[in-house]
Amino acid sequence: MTTSACSSKMAFAEALARQAPIVLDGGLATQLEAQGCDIANSLWSASLLTSDTRAIIDASRAYLDAGADCIATASYQASRAGFAGLGLSADEADRLMLLSVELAIRARDEFLVDNPVCERLPLIAASIGPYGAALHDGSEYSGEYDVGAGDLRAFHSERLQLFDTSNADVLACETIPSFVEANVIAELLRDCKTPAWMSFSCRDGRHINDGTPIEAAARLFRDHPVVLAVGINCTPPQYVRSLIGEVRKALPRVAVLAYPNSGETYNAATNSWTGTVLPLDCASAAAEWATAGAKLVGGCCRMGPEHIRAMAERLKGIV
Repeated sequence: MTTSACSSKMAFAEALARQAPIVLDGGLATQLEAQGCDIANSLWSASLLTSDTRAIIDASRAYLDAGADCIATASYQASRAGFAGLGLSADEADRLMLLSVELAIRARDEFLVDNPVCERLPLIAASIGPYGAALHDGSEYSGEYDVGAGDLRAFHSERLQLFDTSNADVLACETIPSFVEANVIAELLRDCKTPAWMSFSCRDGRHINDGTPIEAAARLFRDHPVVLAVGINCTPPQYVRSLIGEVRKALPRVAVLAYPNSGETYNAATNSWTGTVLPLDCASAAAEWATAGAKLVGGCCRMGPEHIRAMAERLKGIV
């Protein structure tokens, strides 16, 4: 049995209505690299959409086996401009981006066949990264773009419209570092039918990466018709508890999500990371974040299936 036809625009809202926390996956690129994939290129995980779709399915499946309730697509850095660098047309790029959703669904289908008594239908989140991710220059961690709101609107509009037609359960607008970019996305999402979440990358316990207080950035989504959750990702874990509090102050009736990175430091020039984190540390932190008010909890860069498994086990029974 396949679940493509079972995808519902209500699935994300229904999951949020349940009492238990929703466990998100970890870094897709982290698991792909662990599987031996070479993704050191401008398209990152999305490059495998043209060459090794089985690897993407296997990586997503690893997170489902670890206990994730939601898996993200391999589209974070995907864009028409990015695929144009490979000589692909806009139509071919769109086909590959939609393929990322279908691959996540295939991973879910395979998981459900092997786990027929699974109580929850895992969610599919269409990963939509910031403008800086497509540049592959590290600017997604600063929000220091050389373009204005009009260019950002053109960039995000084509992807949001595309994924809104897909079988994704939620549009995951993530690692957004800039207030201007967040405002553009907030406006564009008003024309979408698929539920969405907005997740910011942050420099400390109160500010997103461009220096804007996260409380002010979160307010952009007050009474938003499709954004059902707002939170933090790709942010050092030591700042998460404070950031959860700031988002809750701005949006007391909106679900909060927290899926930080491992706290390791990324060097864009060398494409390398320094530092380490243990799964048991993540488990304790996940419980702390859930207690602080995070409804959706998981990991980002350098957080693999072993980290998500530890989180899922620790979050059992928390309401």
